[in-house]
Amino acid sequence: MRLAIAYDVNDDTDRRRVYRTLERYGAWRQYSVFEVDVSKSERVELEDELESHIEPVDGDRIRIYRLCQSCQDNTTDIGSDPPDEKSNVL
Repeated sequence: MRLAIAYDVNDDTDRRRVYRTLERYGAWRQYSVFEVDVSKSERVELEDELESHIEPVDGDRIRIYRLCQSCQDNTTDIGSDPPDEKSNVL
């Protein structure tokens, strides 16, 4: 299944961990946004790992959207290319 994952993480170390975790599963699309292709079991593992990298009491959050095939087919990119691979890694 294809997922779009957006995250807001305050702590630099935790943000780097979230980024590195998502990098193993998919493609960085925009600052704090990834698209990943995972199986059902991989999604559970991914969610568990991401949850371990954030502090909700600090306002951290991760939002996961499932992208159906119709949604994927109707995705439009407007503007410049995605950010440089290293520009968001602290």
